[in-house]
Amino acid sequence: MMQITAAVARERFGAFSVEQVELTDPRPDELLVKIVASGMCQTDQHGRDGYYNTPLPAVFGHEGAGVVAAVGSGVTGFAPGDHVVMSFPWCGACPNCRRQMHAHCQKSFDLKMNGTRADGSTLISQSGRPIYSAFFQQSSFATHAIANQRFAVKVRSDAPLELLGPFACSGQTGAGAVFNTMQPQPGDSFAVFGVGAVGLSGLMAAKIAGCDPIIAVDVHDKRLALARELGATHTINNTGRTDVVSKIRAITGDGVRFSLETSALAPVLREAVEALMPAGACILLGSARAGTEVSLEMPFLQNGRKVHGIMQGESQPQEFIPRLVDHLMRGEMPVDRMITFYPLADINRAALDSTNGTTIKPVLRMPG
Repeated sequence: MMQITAAVARERFGAFSVEQVELTDPRPDELLVKIVASGMCQTDQHGRDGYYNTPLPAVFGHEGAGVVAAVGSGVTGFAPGDHVVMSFPWCGACPNCRRQMHAHCQKSFDLKMNGTRADGSTLISQSGRPIYSAFFQQSSFATHAIANQRFAVKVRSDAPLELLGPFACSGQTGAGAVFNTMQPQPGDSFAVFGVGAVGLSGLMAAKIAGCDPIIAVDVHDKRLALARELGATHTINNTGRTDVVSKIRAITGDGVRFSLETSALAPVLREAVEALMPAGACILLGSARAGTEVSLEMPFLQNGRKVHGIMQGESQPQEFIPRLVDHLMRGEMPVDRMITFYPLADINRAALDSTNGTTIKPVLRMPG
């Protein structure tokens, strides 16, 4: 057991409180990671606010990057001093995991959201009372975290760790949708609906893959300007629900080969589908609330068009995250352009800036 500093959520829609808590020792298959920085997603705030029934008090955070401080007795492949990114959990036993489809693990929701290890044990306590943690099996809004060796990814030591946390979720979700699911050929047309951290990651991947044109759709001019700088050949501001489909067809002729939907808004998903050319594919990334429905014309889909919903970029993190780090180090994926850093003590300002759109990707730097 060790004393750490963590941001604790104690009430729905309430402020995070930076407190001293106790972190358990790593089990034989676990790592103790000293967190350098952690990205913040809306998923973390949704967890606090009860969307996933994660119990409170809890420590959130699921885009942690840091240095291995200690390893359990059964750990292989990691040693103290290794630089790591902590990625999403998977059970390893369900039908999808047995097919190496870890991003679609059928038990992933519980592993991500329950606030405990798979066996129900908690990682963090305070004065003998449990604080729910193990969010995405890490809870990285803290100076230290426990991670199972299966979900940790060793990365090159010359890469800036404070930039790497977002590759655990938003980066590999957006880029993985392009590299792993779409697998575009040079010259394939591409449109992304929503250029937040996920959408921009997909856009940068589309540029690396040689897509052309690359069309960015959003309602914020500042984000669209950044999308241009990161590779978009065309941008469309869809404020006021303009006829974005006609605009895309005016650019492409027949529509796009691939569209990426990140907004989780039903009307936007419909636009992303209707913008497709025959045999085109729309990849759905936006995480809508249960019960959200969209209507689509069946004859339009029958002409080879498809909608493919995915999680976590359908990636194998052990191979994919180091690949993204290499793209970063070659200057091909400058994620720093969308990151704003905050000290952990300013986590509530980071959350507010993320919610109101001032910041695209907040990253929390840990004290010490």
